Amino acid sequence: MSPTTSDGPPRPLSVGDIVVRPNDLVGEWVAAQVTNIDPDWKKVGVLELDWSGPEPSTTDDLGEVEPLRLTHRSWNGSLSHANYDWVLPRGYRVLGRLPLVHDQRSNSYTSRWRVGDQLARQRAWDRGERDWQETGALELTPAELEQALADGAPSQNAVRRLKATGLSDVDGDRLTAIFPNLTSLTLGGSLGQFANAGKLNRLSSLKGLFISDLFGMTKADCVLPVEVPDLEYLDLHSVPHEYALAMRARWRSEVVNGTSVNISKARKPEWVQENLENPLRDWDGREHITAARFKKAVEQFKKTRREVLAVIGPQSDESTLARLMELGREYALAFNRLDGRSPFIETEEREELFAALNTVITERELELGRSLVAERSALLSAVEGARDW
Repeated sequence: MSPTTSDGPPRPLSVGDIVVRPNDLVGEWVAAQVTNIDPDWKKVGVLELDWSGPEPSTTDDLGEVEPLRLTHRSWNGSLSHANYDWVLPRGYRVLGRLPLVHDQRSNSYTSRWRVGDQLARQRAWDRGERDWQETGALELTPAELEQALADGAPSQNAVRRLKATGLSDVDGDRLTAIFPNLTSLTLGGSLGQFANAGKLNRLSSLKGLFISDLFGMTKADCVLPVEVPDLEYLDLHSVPHEYALAMRARWRSEVVNGTSVNISKARKPEWVQENLENPLRDWDGREHITAARFKKAVEQFKKTRREVLAVIGPQSDESTLARLMELGREYALAFNRLDGRSPFIETEEREELFAALNTVITERELELGRSLVAERSALLSAVEGARDW
């Protein structure tokens, strides 16, 4: 990513500013100090303070301010200090300005402002609560979410943060009925379908909305600022083109009010059709992968897929395994060449290349109704032995 230059944060901030907000985990207001501002990268250094209390009126209400030092888990007295995206969320306000408590820059980076969460964890640790868990947070598998949304399932009013990924489908009507008090919602699919997405407008307390690789939404399903006035984070990744454009148009004017808007990989219907059976589809638009390399990678995967499916029949013998090993080596060598002198295949891409071949074997297993343990091993071990990535 290249830096970009801008005059200053959308919501004005200055070095030394004390920002405050209420934090549900602490049960009180919490505070932090802006230690530096980087206009090129649009980041601000934020140092959490070891303070909580009723809503302050001035910086005098904070008393003698001290930085928050972390000793819980693997922390070893480090300051809770990181560089955040420079859009100050709308739930925060600038209380005033004080001399810097700490004048060194942090080397840590994070995207979302969650001032007070580390304070809650540290205080639980100090109380001896080594197994403390964040209340109101729920992460579900697709099967668990389906069960939670089933007809007759009880409402879960206490859940504030919900995350579910790997979804093939989800119904916004049922989701908002069962989880009416969400402040954060993360939904991820695999070219899944999101029905009744417009019902998200029921979630009037929502502060963070993160949707990726889900489809079926239209411009009529837009989340509206008037219905969800507290939204601080809107992240949409690989969603319908029409929906993405409409959401951007609705929310870009809210950045100056404290809503961070990040919308990428808007997908047109033809892209969805072309990539239904492409496990490398997420490479399209990935920052360090060129369009030409993406195209060649997909072509190579499709070639290997055709050949693997042609080799594996109702019965396998030694010649089948030998041919699969040959195909595995060819696959590895092809991606060695594609990686070339400017490597782009990192840990994530390597795992995806293996996972793509796994899907081919699984597909054939379902068709044949038998296990293909030896065939899978022959193919993948050959890739492992020949790859340079």
